[in-house]
Amino acid sequence: MISLQDITVAYGSRVILNHINLDIHTGETLAILGASGSGKSTILRLIIGLQKPTSGKIFVDGQDILALDEDQMDQVRLHMGMVFQYSALFDSMSVGENVAFGLRQHTKKSEAEIREIVHNKLHLVGLDNVEAMMPNNLSGGMKKRVSLARAIALEPQVILYDEPTAGLDPLRSMDINHLIVNTQRQLHTTSVVVTHDMESAFYVADRLAYLEEGEFRLIADKETFRSTTDAQVQRFIHGSTDWQEGGNTT
Repeated sequence: MISLQDITVAYGSRVILNHINLDIHTGETLAILGASGSGKSTILRLIIGLQKPTSGKIFVDGQDILALDEDQMDQVRLHMGMVFQYSALFDSMSVGENVAFGLRQHTKKSEAEIREIVHNKLHLVGLDNVEAMMPNNLSGGMKKRVSLARAIALEPQVILYDEPTAGLDPLRSMDINHLIVNTQRQLHTTSVVVTHDMESAFYVADRLAYLEEGEFRLIADKETFRSTTDAQVQRFIHGSTDWQEGGNTT
């Protein structure tokens, strides 16, 4: 389990996260929702140790990661994969080299073993015979798939997704949603999906957490979240500023 306890992130007088608490259960998919600038992506950076909070504690499988040195944190990161909003592929490397990067950095596997893993992970995300292609020749949806293949190459226990459907058309977005669900089912990972896409969130998540002005307004399972009487959450769900209790709009 991942547990954020009384976490505050502030830059001077600007508070990004305000004493938040969040437990992410092993094996679940949690979607974190909120407007731009609400602190969603900050939570991912905290979990993977790319940022430290101003105060509070973060536990991963019972271990206080804020007490770890960088070498120890690197060992924790080996069990995490991250799919960045803009894919973050290395433009000078082929697709195969991108997916193999972590394997070459952190394992002693032979090149034959690495090639087999790369092939298998690309196949898992629906890409075959693309190892020699360069990132600048890929569509946005293909880049997301390669980014996911790279994230799962080391068999992570946790996958973090930062706006995985951003910049994609509705059809490609649904392809990515299917991929997130299928990956979780096949690999039995814990997944955290940061998104502003309500359709995507309801499709992939077991639970949803709505972040507003640095605080969680609601954390609930899908049905409870969908039926909440909290007007602000309903406005976010429906993309409307005129939602009224009972589901009516004017």
